[in-house]
Amino acid sequence: MRSSKQQSSIQMNYIEFSPQDALRACGPVAQISETHLLHEEADGCETAMKGRPTVAVAQSRSRENGLSSTSPVVIVAGGSSGIGLACCRRFSAEGAKVISCDLRQPAADQRWGEWIELDVTDPDRWRTVVEGVSAMYGRLDALVNSAGVLFEGTVESTSLELWRRIMAVNLYGTFFGCQAVLPLMRQSGGGAIVNVSSVSGIKAEAELAAYDASKGAVRLLSKEVALFCARRGDPIRCNSVHPGVVDTPMLTGFFAEATLSSEQEWNRAQPIGRRIGPDEVANLIVWLCSPDASFLTGAEYVIDGGATA
Repeated sequence: MRSSKQQSSIQMNYIEFSPQDALRACGPVAQISETHLLHEEADGCETAMKGRPTVAVAQSRSRENGLSSTSPVVIVAGGSSGIGLACCRRFSAEGAKVISCDLRQPAADQRWGEWIELDVTDPDRWRTVVEGVSAMYGRLDALVNSAGVLFEGTVESTSLELWRRIMAVNLYGTFFGCQAVLPLMRQSGGGAIVNVSSVSGIKAEAELAAYDASKGAVRLLSKEVALFCARRGDPIRCNSVHPGVVDTPMLTGFFAEATLSSEQEWNRAQPIGRRIGPDEVANLIVWLCSPDASFLTGAEYVIDGGATA
């Protein structure tokens, strides 16, 4: 039985969100025609949420915890496929309690921890999710912001609608996530945030104007969060990770639609000679959330097979 302290509008491991917490018809970024947007590791199709959000309970994983002395609680935004899913799997293997947040539910054999439906562009929804985590677990130890979108467009051809759409998910979604978790992490005695940027946040490509700008902004936002927490004396670290060409469904969907970008050129841009596996990125992210990285904050970690060397 849960105590009265544990009551929340999010009933994780139980039934569903209460009706009043269902996402509103209009998203927080009013200029975006589609209120619910694609996450970083989706298959290229935008999906609108219908009905009341539900929580899916996953297969459990347990072994000696390598993250901290107690079983840590982790939120992964964009956790249903690609890098986000790899993070859920890796954290779960380390004994963490994983809350995967995404617009779409992962496949039945890919559920690692709880799943909560989340539109990252909605700050109220972020707060509701964090309140539910607080009620259920009483703490939060790590946040991974891996939600984002990738679309082509030069500085001249990118429409205002596309610009706003990319910024809403890649930048605003990351900002809302960081903002929402800080009070609970502070109450928990500390934590770690890892924001998934991109090698495009380090160097630009002519055909990715909005994407490059959004990922560059995520890089500096991560530094701002790190400095803010450090100067307050909060033991909360924040770093950004910058993958190169990662073998994910999102990239497959991108190249299926691309007219300016060449898949062959992108692959050749990595001197190591292959795409990066999602698990390789997840290994870095989980390590950055561990005590082994306790002095690392406000930094960017490039994993691109030598592309920026």
